[in-house]
Order: sequence, then structure tokens, then C-alpha cells
Amino acid sequence: MALDLELLASKLNRYREQFQLSVGEVSLATGIPEDSLTAYENAEKEPTGDEILILADYYKCDYRFFISGEQIAPFEKTETLFRTHGEQLSKEDRWAIQEFLFLCECEDYLMALIPAIDRKPFSFTKRGTYFKGHGGTAAAELRRHLAYTPNQIGMDIYYDFRKIGLHVFRRQLENSNISGLFMKHPTAGKCILVNYSEDVYRQRFSVAHEAAHSILDDEKDFIVSFIWDSQNLSEVRANIFASRYLMPPEFLRGIPNPKQWDSSKAIDWANKLKVNAQALAYALKDANLISEEVTAQLAEIKIPTNFKIDPELPENLSSKSRTRKEALLRFGLSDFYVGLCFEAYENGMISAGRVSEMLLIREQELISLADLYGRILSYGD
Repeated sequence: MALDLELLASKLNRYREQFQLSVGEVSLATGIPEDSLTAYENAEKEPTGDEILILADYYKCDYRFFISGEQIAPFEKTETLFRTHGEQLSKEDRWAIQEFLFLCECEDYLMALIPAIDRKPFSFTKRGTYFKGHGGTAAAELRRHLAYTPNQIGMDIYYDFRKIGLHVFRRQLENSNISGLFMKHPTAGKCILVNYSEDVYRQRFSVAHEAAHSILDDEKDFIVSFIWDSQNLSEVRANIFASRYLMPPEFLRGIPNPKQWDSSKAIDWANKLKVNAQALAYALKDANLISEEVTAQLAEIKIPTNFKIDPELPENLSSKSRTRKEALLRFGLSDFYVGLCFEAYENGMISAGRVSEMLLIREQELISLADLYGRILSYGD
């Protein structure tokens, strides 16, 4: 089948504009001459097969996207996303989102090879127009779906949401006003990005918030969540879901009387639930356990940073390993995802080169990364 040069030209031109790049920048990054790139964008010349692969690797998309009319890349959605929120997204954040979507696509492929989680899909039917009710009811139904008892608190919520079929990644964004986003990938499905620039307790709340969007706003292609928008009912609903999922009212009603808490007691319970004091205060107020005055007092309490341990950065890590691993987490590489990549490699399903591509690193860096995760690469692979 002949390559549609006009369609290819449109995709190349629009991709470059999405990421605010000049032809010179693309040329420098890909090694493809500027005059060739210009000819491709003007539909004057057909690129070689190798150049198609190079451009697909550069833009982190399936090469088939460039040579067919298939919707196998989130191209249209990212274009709309960047147009809608262009002022809030720097060039670096646009690339971060594109790489996040690439990781989601890779994870979906790997999980088809290696069913690392026994997935248990969940759906919720909204009834009526009471947004807060939707959030609370959906949280309760999901907890029952995952077989939690009323007084049981799940500590690994990332696992919970992966179990229902969501792709969950943390990635640092320059815009600290963005807490996260939800997007539907045309092949990978529902994807969630949590801004790693937030503290670890806030990230737990954000992933539950974005999961709410994936459940309650799944008719939308994407949603970007800013720190707080009290006028947006979908955001209010997602906050209710996150609060009720992380701190179910049935559990809160069974703890010692919060009206009598001092700062130390509030910090103790916030750490048990792995939430910030403000989120806990609002949840207690929502459960009618404290007054407005006590809510305001508790919400002002700051949890000491040393209490907030990232589950993927345990205290037993050496200083060097911690620094390296934290850098990888900021880049979106979770233990779960890295583990999938190496497991596929160790089972002969993908090559070392493919592993490095999926981990967004150069092949030369793979040995040190494997060592960090206690993995071994085969010689000559």
C-alpha cells in the first residue's frame, strides 16, 4: 500500500507543533537533515523506513501511526489537551505527558505478555445528578468490589487501581499547580499520571482523585486536575471519592473521639492513614465527627516530612541507591513497571535493547539500572 504523503506530512507537522519544536531541533535530535524534514512536512518526499522508525522513536509513538490511518496513538487527544491547557503546560511538561503515555502503552503490552496482576475490572453507573453522592457511592462500591471490610484500609492503592485496569504512573511536572491527569489511550485504555512534585501523602490522594475521573468521567478523553477548583463539580466529586476511598466514614467513626485530639494525636492518625492533616480534617468533618472550628484547627497541622516514607524508597536503601531510584521515580519509572520490563526480558520475550527503550534510557545505562533493581543481564544480549 502506497504511503499517504499528505497524511504523513500533516502528522509530522502537527506533532512538531504540539511540542513547540523547530525543524532544527528535530533534526538535531534525530540526525535527519533539516531539508529532508521540511520536504516530509510539505509532502514533497517520502522518508525511508529507517527514518520512519527514528521519528516514531523520537515522538514516542507506534511507527504504524505514521504509515496508516489507524488511531493507535493518542495524537488527537494530546493535540486537544495541549491546545486547551497550552498556557499551563511548558515544553518539558508536554514531553513528560507524551513519555507517560508511551509508558502506559508499553505497560499494556507487557501485561498482555505477563499477567502480573489478576485484573478485576470495575464499572459504576451514575444515577441522578447529585455529584457528591456519585463520589461517595462509587468509593464504597469499589471497596466492596476489592473485598475490603468496612474497617479495612488499603495501603497500596497503586496496586488497587492497577487491579481494576488502570495504568498508573508518577512523573514530576514543572507546573506544581497540576496534581495529576486522566487520559484514555486508544490502545492502552485508561491512564493516570500523578505529579511527583507533590509530597507522598498528597500523591496517594491524587491517584485516588484521578481514579475517580477514570470511573466517573470516562466519557471524556482527558481531564487535567489542578490543585483545587471548588466550582467544578467533577473535581468536587473526585475529591469526595478519594476521601471516602482512603478514609471510609465507617472506619473514621470507630477511631477515638477526634474532638479531643491534640496535634500529636492528629499526626499519629494521619500517618496511620497516610494522608495529610488537611485531608483527614475534611474527611472527619464530612463524617460529622468534628465541628467547623476543629476542622480548621486540624487542617493547619503539618505532618513532619520524615514521617512520610515513599513505599518505593524504603529506609534501608543506601544514600546512593536512594538518590538514583528517586531520580527514576521522578521520571515515571515505578518498581512495578521496571519489574515488568525485566521479567519480560528474563523470560526471553523482549531484548535488552527493547528494555532500555521501554525504560527511556540508553542501552549503556541498562547494566547499572539492572544492578539497582537486583537484576542480571545476559552477556552478549
